[in-house]
Amino acid sequence: MIRAAFWKDRRVLITGHTGFKGSWLSLWLQAMGARVVGYALPPATQPSLFAAAGVAQQMVSILADVRDPDQLARAFADHRPEVVFHLAAQAEILRSYAHPVETYATNVMGTVNLLEAIRQTPAVRAVVVVSSDKCYDNRESAEAHRESSALGGSDPYSSSKACVELVAAAYRSSFFSAADHASHSTAIGSARAGNAIGGGDWSDNRLIPDAMRAFTGKRPLMVRHPGAIRPWQHVLEPLAGYLLLAEKLHEEGAAFAEAWNFGPVDQDTHSVEQVLEALVGIWGDGAAWLRDVRPHPHEAHCLRLDASKAGSGLHWHPVWRLPTALRATVDWYRAHSCGADMTAICREQIDDYCRDAASAITR
Repeated sequence: MIRAAFWKDRRVLITGHTGFKGSWLSLWLQAMGARVVGYALPPATQPSLFAAAGVAQQMVSILADVRDPDQLARAFADHRPEVVFHLAAQAEILRSYAHPVETYATNVMGTVNLLEAIRQTPAVRAVVVVSSDKCYDNRESAEAHRESSALGGSDPYSSSKACVELVAAAYRSSFFSAADHASHSTAIGSARAGNAIGGGDWSDNRLIPDAMRAFTGKRPLMVRHPGAIRPWQHVLEPLAGYLLLAEKLHEEGAAFAEAWNFGPVDQDTHSVEQVLEALVGIWGDGAAWLRDVRPHPHEAHCLRLDASKAGSGLHWHPVWRLPTALRATVDWYRAHSCGADMTAICREQIDDYCRDAASAITR
């Protein structure tokens, strides 16, 4: 279970804090009393969760690029973080086809720049490099990917995430080895999560944001690959895993400095069509979708994650099943459309998740 006392006054740096996951993580850490510094480009969408929930109000927010090694190094030197979460990325598959150089430069060299800055910052004890479930060499098998599965990727985004894993592993072995942990005191883990859903995501070409835009506009959602199977989970699920992993890396070091999967139970690995049918039922009000029969770039058809290692090693287990995750997501967007205080809504959902997680432990 996540320990708020561990995070109280802890110096934490998050890259990508203006993004969807980064904003939720920033709010969660703020609620636990951490001293949070964010480093990222301005929000990529308008609207954004970062702006809607006032994420910058209780943290130091540095708007800069991970591709700028000098500015990144200055941020580390100025704030001397103890824990680092690396979420900054070009995170869209379709965009990676249009902008492959940007994708590799941000995802791969951005990670290199981060790890170089960490090499010059003795205060850093724990690093969570956030990768993706797309980092695996997906052969379209029904078998779930384990952390030991082969890395790969047939599109620039997936390939770049495999490269991120290789970079993290190389730095771990070359500069932050387990054998020398007593001298450098830095432990690097990587996190590979399934498809995160939740309120505040306005990215293009993602199922939930596209659905929210279509349903709000009272038009049918056009869907590229309704048969595609993905490991769906609310965004708070992998973030809980990242927090637990960071605690272990900080306190127990090299024993946890490796790759970790964070994905839903097998029953929540559903097709796009199944998720949409559930979402349509929750939304009501004439919501509908249609298959988009136009040609589209390749995307993996079937992707499953085996998160049993996180269960046994970190005591991390999914808390919200898919119906709960979809309901929380719809509630968030409806609250936003009504002009609600979105900082309060986010905090309420984080509190609800933590309460449900605590109840699951005691059952």
